[in-house]
Amino acid sequence: PRHLSQHVGGFVLTENRLDELIPIENTSMHNRTVICWDKNDIDALGILKVDILGLGMLSCIRKAFSLIHKYYGHNYSLSTVPSEDPNVYNMICKADTIGVFQIESRAQMNFLPRMLPKCFYDLIIQIAIVRPGPIQGNMVHPYIRRRKGNEAIDLPPPPLKKVLEKTLGIPLFQEQAMQIAIIGANFSALEADKLRRSLATFKSDGDIGIFRHRFIAGMLKNGYKRDLSEKCFSQIEGFSKYGFPESHAASFALIVYASAWIKLYYPAIFACSLLNSQPMGFYSANQIINDARKHTVEILPLCINKSVWDNTIELGPNNNLSLRIGFRQIKGLSKPAVENIIDKRYNGFKNISDLWQRTNLSYYILSKLIKSDCFSGIGIKRNEALWEAQALRNREKGTLFENKSENITYTNVPIKLLNVTTGSELIKDYISLDFSLQSHPMALLRNIINKGK
Repeated sequence: PRHLSQHVGGFVLTENRLDELIPIENTSMHNRTVICWDKNDIDALGILKVDILGLGMLSCIRKAFSLIHKYYGHNYSLSTVPSEDPNVYNMICKADTIGVFQIESRAQMNFLPRMLPKCFYDLIIQIAIVRPGPIQGNMVHPYIRRRKGNEAIDLPPPPLKKVLEKTLGIPLFQEQAMQIAIIGANFSALEADKLRRSLATFKSDGDIGIFRHRFIAGMLKNGYKRDLSEKCFSQIEGFSKYGFPESHAASFALIVYASAWIKLYYPAIFACSLLNSQPMGFYSANQIINDARKHTVEILPLCINKSVWDNTIELGPNNNLSLRIGFRQIKGLSKPAVENIIDKRYNGFKNISDLWQRTNLSYYILSKLIKSDCFSGIGIKRNEALWEAQALRNREKGTLFENKSENITYTNVPIKLLNVTTGSELIKDYISLDFSLQSHPMALLRNIINKGK
């Protein structure tokens, strides 16, 4: 199969030694192992398998809590973030959620102003409802109409009423599908578990259809009408395209709320942590930085004397936090090279030659640094720095003029080149960093576009 792969995290539990049952292989990552059996084979043998979902947002939140403690002295964790803050929900209702876990996609952002979540359980439903299963099962629009009071809440007779009343009579979670099967159609626990497995996430070719006759016959036997029985099954059938457990949605909702809370109250720290946790999510560094600017965060450019590998927070006047771009944003630049620069930086580099002599960097790495415009903070323009670096290039080991020009100081001759246009600088920024702090590309075209109207 084209997409057969190993799970990013998880473990297998056996009564005796695992290596007596299954071949264990080393992976390319240090101290990691993998078994070569398929998950369905493990299931068939009755061996317990526990999957662990690795989320980049958890790393982001951990880094944010660390920065909050550093600059504000507050110790937060997922369990101590102030709950049910109306300001957080107001921000979410406005779909101001770029970078927020799960509800950052365009589909979620379009749905938030319709859903208008006001409490934690609303977030749980928000997570679960914007999925192919509920959408194809025709559950989304009826739920919204009932939530807004535009449609009567049609609950089935007891005891199914208790199963569906918290979601306004519409099954949104896998647990509800199982409860309906057990309570409404007399499924055994084993049959209900098989139904759950047929609703498994990502199982687009699920075998839920084989339960149809058994389900409807069971509901009819319990006195429910055929149209209700068929409606319940068709809604459950939608889960075979992408069903979501309530327990899973609740865990996700906690991370949603925590990330939204950090974004609202600590926008600079949130943007910094997001950038340091890439790659993750829907948005590029450029979009994260632009969104941070909209939330009044000052973005400080890369600086050869102030930046480190990660993006960092700098404390400005009036205790305002600014975001300093880190060297990790430069495409193709390695961390060991940056560590060498920081180690040899001392009181700061004065010019290109000073950097080159202290660090003995190759021209390749030096040009990467220059193209990111990180020398502008010490008054050296990008094109002039590249010109000077070309002269220094001849002094690298293995070149014709190696050890022949040690006493020549190229910076004695002032270098003055033609000024570069904003558009050209913008292109160079995007080539090196994938974003620019100077201007937006459309700003350069705005006059041309307006003339055409």
